[in-house]
Amino acid sequence: MNKKVSMQDIADHLNISKNSVSQALSGKPGVSEETRRLVQMTAEELGYRYSTTRKQNQLDQKNPRNIALIASEYAFSLKSFFGEIYLSVEKEVRERGMNLFIESINQEAKEKLQLPSLLANHEMDGILILSHISTDYIAKIIDTGIPTVLIDHHSPYLQADSILTNNRFGAYTAVEHLIQFGHRDIAFVGNVDISPSYQERLEGYLLALKRYRIEPNPEFIFANAQEDQEGIHHIFDSLSTKPSGWFTVNDGLGFLVTSGLQQKGFKVPEDASVCSFDNGQLSQIAIPKITTMDIDLNYYGSKAVEQLCWRMENKAEPVHEILLPTKLIVRESTSNKKE
Repeated sequence: MNKKVSMQDIADHLNISKNSVSQALSGKPGVSEETRRLVQMTAEELGYRYSTTRKQNQLDQKNPRNIALIASEYAFSLKSFFGEIYLSVEKEVRERGMNLFIESINQEAKEKLQLPSLLANHEMDGILILSHISTDYIAKIIDTGIPTVLIDHHSPYLQADSILTNNRFGAYTAVEHLIQFGHRDIAFVGNVDISPSYQERLEGYLLALKRYRIEPNPEFIFANAQEDQEGIHHIFDSLSTKPSGWFTVNDGLGFLVTSGLQQKGFKVPEDASVCSFDNGQLSQIAIPKITTMDIDLNYYGSKAVEQLCWRMENKAEPVHEILLPTKLIVRESTSNKKE
């Protein structure tokens, strides 16, 4: 009589853990699609019976899960950043055989704490919230009890999983890049009140200065900078001495600082180096192209969906904050400081 094939047999055959085999056969997150397919093929070859899993998969196909993607009108308008995350969310949800419902939250709904209409009109299995709306509004959504994952936002007052950029380490890397080029007078430009991400990038800036024993100059820290030409000119006019290095919290400000310096007669990078964050279109079309910190936005979206699927199966587990790495993209806007 042939021995009954077990999950451990499949694991031993593929030299992977039994837990990975279980995740692959149950359709749960935690393994790559390549591993999932390999496990399923091996199970078929070895004659492993997983009818319960197949029945569940058939049930899921008949009753696919509904996922809500919610964001403010402002967040949805930032197509170059959040648009890419949205597309990767849509792709990942579709590949997992689930339905995606989208709703933007206007100012009135936010102020009156009106829950999205899709929560009333459809039965949602999970919710993704893109960026910030308001703490009270997000808390009300979390209070529905529907598993929720925040994308690019977190707060000590919000008990939900978050997918975040490692902003501190990213900013640290950017400022260290400027320091290693000999810059010690380095400006910080960004409005930390707009987003926790920008506050964290200020903290990364300060960490880099501390690591290299550079005393922060309060005159060079513009933590309430407005992202427009007038605001940047106001910064330039307020300076008695000009920094040789500039770190901005996003590419929009990097673009404005670069063009503003050039309008004031400074050459970039000969007279001043500029490093920004996000690796968006503005950093790539600027002249010169701007050194920046790259974020993998496709991975951002897919990781958020993966975490939501895990959360829907593990509702009682502690809240997770997942930090995604950044990568320095060196371009023509940074160089060695002129002596």
